[in-house]
Amino acid sequence: MMVQPLGDRVLVEVQEEEIQKVGSIIIPDTAKEKPRIGVVHEVGTDEDLKENVSKGDKVFYSKYAGDEINIDGKDYLFIQFGDILGIIK
Repeated sequence: MMVQPLGDRVLVEVQEEEIQKVGSIIIPDTAKEKPRIGVVHEVGTDEDLKENVSKGDKVFYSKYAGDEINIDGKDYLFIQFGDILGIIK
């Protein structure tokens, strides 16, 4: 399925962060923070957005950003340009 974000929105594929084990403490899934790093899958139609963010960029976004969507078994977020905190290089 193909999804094209509109305006200043970006479709970001959520990246699962690697879990580091310390001792034998088990943290339940409900207590874990959501990942805040993702890869840009599609870029919206806004010209300023296209100048700063491109497909394939790895981005760090704000904690409560975006609307979740699941496409073909993968988790994605629609994020507004203002919620992207930085590009990871």
